[in-house]
Amino acid sequence: MIKAVLFDMDGTLLPMDIEKYTRGYFEEISKYMISYGYDPKELIQGIWKGTEAMVKNEGTLTNEEVFWKVFSIHLGFDASKDIPLFTRFYEEKFDQIQSTCGYTKDAFKLIEFLKDKKVELILATNPIFPMIAQTKRLAWAGIKDKDFSWITSYENSHYCKPNLKYYEEILSHFPYSPNECLMIGNDVGEDMIARELGMQVFLLTDCLINKNNVDIHIFPHGDYKDLFSFLSKQDYVE
Repeated sequence: MIKAVLFDMDGTLLPMDIEKYTRGYFEEISKYMISYGYDPKELIQGIWKGTEAMVKNEGTLTNEEVFWKVFSIHLGFDASKDIPLFTRFYEEKFDQIQSTCGYTKDAFKLIEFLKDKKVELILATNPIFPMIAQTKRLAWAGIKDKDFSWITSYENSHYCKPNLKYYEEILSHFPYSPNECLMIGNDVGEDMIARELGMQVFLLTDCLINKNNVDIHIFPHGDYKDLFSFLSKQDYVE
């Protein structure tokens, strides 16, 4: 019986070419921060280093704390004093990157279908961004953040995918065992690993990421049509 459904976002609820999106992101944030004295090359390198540190985070600090620590070391000054500037970027300019992403009405239909089933909805998107960026991208997908009981962000997370502790931390907020949860995502390495905890999984193949060329037939998989068919056969909490 499924009591909670976890969703990846990028490439799942929000169709995207991750490389195109990343280029657009760095272009916009560089244009914005250059006027505040940031060198674009150093800025981008610093963001990559901070992101890498978050992915390797083992839980002593939040991802937010890890990012600003490593980002500041790279730049040679306490960049955390500029958090309000970066927040303003997300408020004022981040929406311009929406054009690098796609859209599917099936994502909205999926959320509505599961809301009717009365299951817990959790946004399990890799927490390398602040909450404002997570909710902005949800809006691009045509989905309301209030539909989710939990949204992972760099403020509230101490791990990243594909660390299994990322999924364990999510479950620590809920009274569900792993086998009562379903993880839906498009990345074999980052999303399907939830199965190792005992979660049910579904691999959405519309924007498939399979860096290690794993045989995807070992997972329930397919496009949105296949996903709806899969979900229609499941048992849900009454």
